[in-house]
Amino acid sequence: MSKIKRRPAANAAGENKRPLLVSIYYYRGFYMMFLPVLVFAVIFHYLPMFGIRLAFYSYKGIKDPLFIGLANFEKMINMPGFWSAFGNTITLSVTKLLLNTFMGVVLSLMLNELRSLIFKKFSQTVVYLPHFMSWVVTASVFTLILSPTSAGLVNSILMKLGIVNDGIYFLGNQNWWRPIFYIINIWKDTGWGTIIFMATLSGISPELYEAASMDGAGRWNQMRYITLPGLSNTIITVLILNLAKVMNLFESVFVLQNDAVVQKADVLQTYIYTQTFNSGALPDYGYTTAVGLTSSLVGCFLVLICNKASHKVRGRGIV
Repeated sequence: MSKIKRRPAANAAGENKRPLLVSIYYYRGFYMMFLPVLVFAVIFHYLPMFGIRLAFYSYKGIKDPLFIGLANFEKMINMPGFWSAFGNTITLSVTKLLLNTFMGVVLSLMLNELRSLIFKKFSQTVVYLPHFMSWVVTASVFTLILSPTSAGLVNSILMKLGIVNDGIYFLGNQNWWRPIFYIINIWKDTGWGTIIFMATLSGISPELYEAASMDGAGRWNQMRYITLPGLSNTIITVLILNLAKVMNLFESVFVLQNDAVVQKADVLQTYIYTQTFNSGALPDYGYTTAVGLTSSLVGCFLVLICNKASHKVRGRGIV
């Protein structure tokens, strides 16, 4: 009877004790695949971090920077435009995040209830498509739809119904700009956000619904006691991850704002852009770097706070 040769356990354990250079050479194929990602991260994420030092310098034009300590931060605190942009950033970002998450959950629940697989796939495709439109195209489309003249679809309908006599300039009215901004963001991003929630719903065991149905639970009670608790961890995770981007609001605001609504629409990133390129004076890159650094620190603080709350609510966080 032939003996089966087994690999000695000592050799298998010995692989973990290879010298570092030998181990890298042994797995060289994996490191080669990882190398482009590493180079990209170093060039576009880590090297620019050295520019943070400009926040402590006065740097105008191409002359040598002058070290001024915390003077840029003192200037920032005393600038009314900064505080206005800061408040707008928090308000717009947090409201947009909550509305998009809520609508994403609602939409995913509605799609999950569809019985026709063909219609379900078609509906998913339709609600996902707006995500692939650039914000420039989206702004152009809604500018036409919301045009204050009779050529605008919304104003045309309102005039025909006799609700208004003159067209409303929705994107140029301080009272209307924010609601319109939220609606456009919901239309564009909600469908894409449902992908995560739909994946979670597909992972909920059908046996739970069957057991609940046998106990006499209707669709609403099944949704209340099975579906929503099953989604809770995913909802919290999505909120925490998106909080990291709260202070980075720029493109969607930049393409929709104008001088008439700048008081309600100016956010930190557009404030930095204006101070750098449209201030009418020689840009102070040190000051705008200080504003950007403050924005990043606030975003990091919000994520840590939300992660701490996650520890309290569900016993664990994601950081």
